[in-house]
Amino acid sequence: MLSFRKAVLVIALLSLTACGFRPLHGHTQEVSSTATDQLALIKIEQIPDRIGQEFRNALLDRLTPKGQPSKPRYFLRVSVTETIQELGIRKDETATRANFRLHVEYALYDSITREAVFKSKKKTIGSYNIVTSDFATLTAEKDIRKRLILKVSDNIKTSLAIHLSRHNLAVR
Repeated sequence: MLSFRKAVLVIALLSLTACGFRPLHGHTQEVSSTATDQLALIKIEQIPDRIGQEFRNALLDRLTPKGQPSKPRYFLRVSVTETIQELGIRKDETATRANFRLHVEYALYDSITREAVFKSKKKTIGSYNIVTSDFATLTAEKDIRKRLILKVSDNIKTSLAIHLSRHNLAVR
């Protein structure tokens, strides 16, 4: 029985190589630079407002943790909007719950041609309780904002890495 399991495991691993699977962040013979190296060539433009600052900082931590490139190959434009929708209205017309929505549009541009290489949108939503303490409600709102910013910035990093590795744009 044990040898049957080993045989199934070997077949499963061999089938991964046949389907074109290759690691996103690893070196292969086909791709001469990793996704991390390609992401490090992106300059992130300023994003207005406080949420834009927080979002840009999260992107900097994920895309260029060693600092912005001196000679960027790409630049990233991001616009961020947030909305709060109050839910769970009581008889006295006070809300007990709120949805925090984060909408992000971003585009990756070639720094030489100034043409868009990749565009996308990300939307996410999180909820928090509105309680009688203003401090507790504000803290909950800040917490959900931070968690959603981290979630979307991780998604953007993954989307850009996949796009750059598929199109092998950074290596010319």
